Amino acid sequence: MLQYPDIDPIAFSIGSFSVHWYGIMYLLAFVSAWLVAMHRAKQPDALITKAQVENLITYGAFGVILGGRFGYVVFYNFDYWLTDPLWLFRVWEGGMSFHGGLIGVIVAMLIYAKRIGRPFVGLMDFVAPMVPLGLGFGRLGNFIGQELWGRVTDVPWAVVFPKAMDPEGVARHPSQLYQAGLEGLVLFVIVFWFSAKPRPRGAVSGIFLVAYATFRFAIEFVREPDRGVALVGWMTRGQLLCVPMFLVGIGLLVYACMASNKGSKVE
Repeated sequence: MLQYPDIDPIAFSIGSFSVHWYGIMYLLAFVSAWLVAMHRAKQPDALITKAQVENLITYGAFGVILGGRFGYVVFYNFDYWLTDPLWLFRVWEGGMSFHGGLIGVIVAMLIYAKRIGRPFVGLMDFVAPMVPLGLGFGRLGNFIGQELWGRVTDVPWAVVFPKAMDPEGVARHPSQLYQAGLEGLVLFVIVFWFSAKPRPRGAVSGIFLVAYATFRFAIEFVREPDRGVALVGWMTRGQLLCVPMFLVGIGLLVYACMASNKGSKVE
């Protein structure tokens, strides 16, 4: 087993101002999204121009933050929220949900697509490759912050987190790193490669949803369920939320395949 490396959650300080690693990871997530967007905007017949990337990132950032917080409160802590409704707005106390963030981005892109007169599904296809690297950076932030760790295990690479963070002091799967690798790097390679060629509208989004849902569903078997969140049968809350993602992804791929056979627009 491995001992958790002694990583200070504060990356550096300037006077009384401290910069946390988690904040840096958020910054890297948005920078990576901007770089991928700029690359895709240079492609022939790109749906978004380079001049529109800044607004696209801004809309997406608001969707991630607002949707992620709302999703965490509703999906994982709804009962507590009912007892303290203002907790929703105390974002400094922590708590974000990927599935909530995804819904927030969808809503934000729906608004932005209408504003610039672009097809919504096509815009989501443009956005999909921008997401995975940000997810990877976020999971690295989870590891540094010693949160969302894995279940107890005896595999050689198991990590023992400090007892101050994990009172049980047992060896656990470093599930944050599994997620950083699969939901971040591997998912990025798959979606970015797939989107490199023109595809029927909806296909890129479908690949993203199916691949993410599959990876997340699998990793949940070795990830410690959120405390206070009851399992749904044998499934965790995270796995349950992946089911509609997977089904929507399959639906988009079927739609894209049918559109391709009819000779419809490709992206």
